[in-house]
Amino acid sequence: PMAGTKTTDTVAMAVGQKTLDPLYMAMSLLRRRNYKDTVTLCTQMLDRDAYDRAAWFIKARALTESVACDETELEDEGMAEAMFDDNVAAEAPRPGTSFTRPLTTAGANQAMRPMSKAGRPVSGFVRPGTQATRPMTMDKALKTGRSGTAARPLTNAMGRNLRLGTASMLSDSSATTFINPARIDIAKYAARPALGKALFRYLLHVSNDTLMALDLAAAASEQSEYTDWWWKAMIGVCHYRLGMFQDAKKQLESSFETQPMVFTALLLGKVHIRLDQPLSALEGYTTALTHFPDDTTLMSAIARVHEGVGNLEESVKAYRAVLRADATDPEAIASLAADHFYSDHPETALLLYRRLLQMGVTAPELFNNLALSCYYAQQYDMALGCFERAVQQADDDETLADVWYNVSHVGISLGDIRFAVQCLKLAVTCNPAHAEAFTNLGALEHRQGNSAQARAHYTAAVKHGEQLYEPHYNLAILAEDDGDTEACYRAASAAAELFPEHKGAQKLLGRLKALFSMA
Repeated sequence: PMAGTKTTDTVAMAVGQKTLDPLYMAMSLLRRRNYKDTVTLCTQMLDRDAYDRAAWFIKARALTESVACDETELEDEGMAEAMFDDNVAAEAPRPGTSFTRPLTTAGANQAMRPMSKAGRPVSGFVRPGTQATRPMTMDKALKTGRSGTAARPLTNAMGRNLRLGTASMLSDSSATTFINPARIDIAKYAARPALGKALFRYLLHVSNDTLMALDLAAAASEQSEYTDWWWKAMIGVCHYRLGMFQDAKKQLESSFETQPMVFTALLLGKVHIRLDQPLSALEGYTTALTHFPDDTTLMSAIARVHEGVGNLEESVKAYRAVLRADATDPEAIASLAADHFYSDHPETALLLYRRLLQMGVTAPELFNNLALSCYYAQQYDMALGCFERAVQQADDDETLADVWYNVSHVGISLGDIRFAVQCLKLAVTCNPAHAEAFTNLGALEHRQGNSAQARAHYTAAVKHGEQLYEPHYNLAILAEDDGDTEACYRAASAAAELFPEHKGAQKLLGRLKALFSMA
């Protein structure tokens, strides 16, 4: 009898699996992020009953989630936005109050920590905007070297959403025929919040019809008597996409007053950052932290703003607060590791990078940073092994160029100049716009007495690395040796402008001014 009972239960389970409710299966697939199978199953259900609201809702959710992007994340500014931005609060802002005028004496020594093209110290965690520059003249913008990962897009930020939507429509033909925006009754969906929210996100992310989505959000907000914070926030998102930043700011502030939410606070901070108002963004994040203490996303946003304006001390404090709340935050760990490395504490940086490795991060950049930390911590055997892993895992030419550039430092420290030159030539072969490699090639050629080749390398470094002061100073030294005082003065002035605290450039300018006064 016991065996018979067991057999009966097994058969019953098998029958149950065969007759599983398709709607429940679609919900399960959606929850497991299997969007393609979810769309297929919901399409079959809608073929049988075109008025099945549940299947329509799940299919709209699946199509949206497959292409949706996080609206709270920042995006790189296009060159047109940077040049024709009419939202600047002040023409000459004080250092630290604008992303275009970062602090220069807030714990960042350019001689120890390299600077990005935006004039800020190199970040330990790559995010949108950390590698882009904000040129002040159209001529400078058009002449700026463009590469695969650091190039400034010609279009504005909305192009990302358009490209995502186009790709989703090509990969799934049902996305183009599922909902026809021209036949939508906005009033009907505004009266049904669940269906209305699904339709709004579909219009925003899949159809990329921002105007239709804005009309739906406005009608739904009016239907709710302006008490629903989500609809107010979505109106702000639509205004942001349309470039109406002041209107977006008003809607998001109203939404936060109705119901304080982390999502709304991050969106409001994004608007302030786009308006180049970092102090207002910090104030908004701090206010949100009073409602949501120890929220790591808000604390990370505060750290990013401090880092963006060059206030590294406050940025490090914020990242440490993030780690106290969440000891596995990769952005905080990487940023603190970079700060310790450039503060001449490679042993502490090595511990933090090893922590990332233990968490499962295996990027070539991590092995490159591990190798540098091991090398400066005098663990040479581990450094070479990490460099080998970084070279093997590098999946693009620019990353490979950075790795070979760092390997060259090992050769320079060992006195093997020939090996260092080979590594630097490999770096410029992989990335012809690697300004740091050109600078070091010029320095090695200058040391060997090859003035003509050194000048050519320095000139290439100046062309590709407008943020570097070293090639300008080295060109000034070459010009002084050749007796060309005019070229020496121009190059030394450029170096002093990029790095005012550089003692060598100041002394050289002092000698030149004394010489000119005697003449």
